[in-house]
Amino acid sequence: MIMNNDWDALFDQEIQKEYLLNLRYFLAREYKTKQIFPAKENIFAAFKTTSLKDTKVVILGQDPYHNVGQAQGYAFSVPSDFPLPPSLKNIYKELENEYHVPVHRSGDLTDWARQGVLLMNTVLTVEAHKAFSHSKMGWQNFTNEALRWINKKDGPVVFMLWGNSAINAKKFLDNPKHLVLTCAHPSPLSASRGFFGCNHFRLANEYLESYGETPIKWI
Repeated sequence: MIMNNDWDALFDQEIQKEYLLNLRYFLAREYKTKQIFPAKENIFAAFKTTSLKDTKVVILGQDPYHNVGQAQGYAFSVPSDFPLPPSLKNIYKELENEYHVPVHRSGDLTDWARQGVLLMNTVLTVEAHKAFSHSKMGWQNFTNEALRWINKKDGPVVFMLWGNSAINAKKFLDNPKHLVLTCAHPSPLSASRGFFGCNHFRLANEYLESYGETPIKWI
């Protein structure tokens, strides 16, 4: 597990802990005997692409897409040749509402990641067609520690916490230099209960610009 960036220090720290040793053993068996997403080499894609130093926005998801070929290692993102999942469709609808322009882009959010948007799920693996199947395997120990590390940054960082699962992470985020935005999840079940109209993308860029940071090109 080498990220070739400043996240390596986090991995060096956590690899000594029993939960991660157990998780690695569990995953080695699972990948050999079952269909697990994302591909093993993409489990930590978000950390490899978006270094701690470069992280300006954190979008916190739950766990990877569980249908074949969708999961890339980035929360909410799918390969460019895949249809948009419902939650991502709603994310793009919100972008259209905020910027008053049509959004014509694929579901691949790698360009966001390269601009400093850490697209992190709280659970980094899943068994095929079984949502949340790895939710009790210990991943949150790792991702919560990552949030603590980001929280220590000088700032500014904008956290977008969508839905109750993500909002639970707010307890790790007490740095006054950061902006924490919360609302309903963009899934079809809840988007109309507070995600639509949240204005998070504009608010994030306004906050970054107020600190002299380059805004994210969302569209």
